[in-house]
Amino acid sequence: MHSLVLHPDCAAGSVHAIEADIQPTSHGCRATFVAHGKIAQIAVPPVQDAGRFDDLWKTTCFEIFWSHDGTSYREFNLSPSTRWACYDFDAFREGMRDAPAEVEIAVEVTETTLRVTADIRSTLPLPATVALNGIIKDVDGVNRFWALAFRDGKPEFHAEECRAAELSA
Repeated sequence: MHSLVLHPDCAAGSVHAIEADIQPTSHGCRATFVAHGKIAQIAVPPVQDAGRFDDLWKTTCFEIFWSHDGTSYREFNLSPSTRWACYDFDAFREGMRDAPAEVEIAVEVTETTLRVTADIRSTLPLPATVALNGIIKDVDGVNRFWALAFRDGKPEFHAEECRAAELSA
């Protein structure tokens, strides 16, 4: 498991730690995110019909950015609602388009943990650099941003500096 860090410009909120893990599989990858804290104080989207939806990042959601060549990358948005999104980019925030994927999300919520596990079927070449991110929206409406690493400045999950996990072939 990797420990995510809260962006330095974000005040502490209801979550005090997030752990994330990603494992390549023969069909793509399996990712798990576990947020620890006062889960009742998080705006957790209710489980809805699973499928592809845009704008999931506007509320509590977890993200993966996968790059094989260091320039182009695939982004996954994984919501506790079991909805998801997948996009390809040619370079930093350039050439955004829907990417082929099938995603199944399992969610477990307790008083102190929110666990989101995603089985992703998508072409994900190795070796790769990967970003594992979390957006936690508290019930007060404030989004807090978590990642393996951040570059200086505002939270920017598309930045290469966030792709701090290395997966070998």
